[in-house]
Amino acid sequence: MRIQEESGNSGITKENGDTLVVITASNTFVTAPIVKRYGINHLIATEPEIVSGRYTGKVSGIPCFKSGKIENLMPWLERNGQSLKDSTFYSDSHNDLPLLELVDNPVAVNADKILAKIAQTKGWDILNWR
Repeated sequence: MRIQEESGNSGITKENGDTLVVITASNTFVTAPIVKRYGINHLIATEPEIVSGRYTGKVSGIPCFKSGKIENLMPWLERNGQSLKDSTFYSDSHNDLPLLELVDNPVAVNADKILAKIAQTKGWDILNWR
């Protein structure tokens, strides 16, 4: 399984048997068209609350941020018969440390200063696409 933060571009493919999942704190109405455009079938994102067909400005469920990514991911894995065995997660933010520390292959991509330092200390892969 490959879990990809929205700003990443790993080059991994469905053709290789990878399950691609974008997991992001951004709302689905922003990210769903982007994920669809890239042919990725799975999106876990912060869901905006809608009442009577209108956005309320509140979040529905658990925000997909920091440990909330894990709280949203674990039920998704169970529902979809997936696991984190041999998983990779790509991220640019230290806010994703809970998930980076959970997967088998954490990768820092264009990392913020805090994440870059932690990734270097832990010996994680670090990519710079700038």
